[in-house]
Amino acid sequence: MDTISTVRGTHITLPCLEVGDLTEVGSLDGDKVIEFSYGPARLRELWLAGTHLIDGRVTGLTTQRATWRGTRLHAVEFSGCDLSGLDWSGSTLTRVVFIDCKLMGAALDGLVLEDVLFERCRLDYATLIRLRTSGPVIVSGCSLREATVTACDLTRAAFTGCDLHQTTFDGGTYRGCDLRGNDLSGVRGATSLTKVTIDRSQMPGLAQAVAAELGVVFGEDLNES
Repeated sequence: MDTISTVRGTHITLPCLEVGDLTEVGSLDGDKVIEFSYGPARLRELWLAGTHLIDGRVTGLTTQRATWRGTRLHAVEFSGCDLSGLDWSGSTLTRVVFIDCKLMGAALDGLVLEDVLFERCRLDYATLIRLRTSGPVIVSGCSLREATVTACDLTRAAFTGCDLHQTTFDGGTYRGCDLRGNDLSGVRGATSLTKVTIDRSQMPGLAQAVAAELGVVFGEDLNES
């Protein structure tokens, strides 16, 4: 039976993985890896190109350097992984979960996301370029401090309880992106966030971010003597 995760009006279908149905594997290499369990593992380098990961769980994977190109992930769960500095591009993720993972300084370019959950993850200093939410995406309790979001389509994403201090939004499409439940006062590029959904209580924080972006000067701060 499918498991559903919900944040307000956003519902995602999570992978349903039975431990007894998974086979332990010693590597994620190969064209297709199916019904697998991998990790814990500490790797100096992990290169994946054109790999298709289906119905699997990756636990406690740590890499010093990782490059993934043209991968397809379906019903895969990553938990407790350190993928900091990951260089990931041109890939499709469907029903994928990241829980308690580090992707600090990661470069994610041209990923297509559908039914994807990031929960309690660290994406500080990450660069997100041309990501597209073809289906619902939830980002819950994550840190994106000083991350850069460029030309992304986040129309089907919902963020909740996230640290967005000095997160930069540079262009993109955000109509319907749900930013309720987040402090927006420290975001940069706030004027890119057209048509997002927020609570009225967030208006002062968003106004503060816009004022900072526009370089507004407050008269009471001027020394007019």
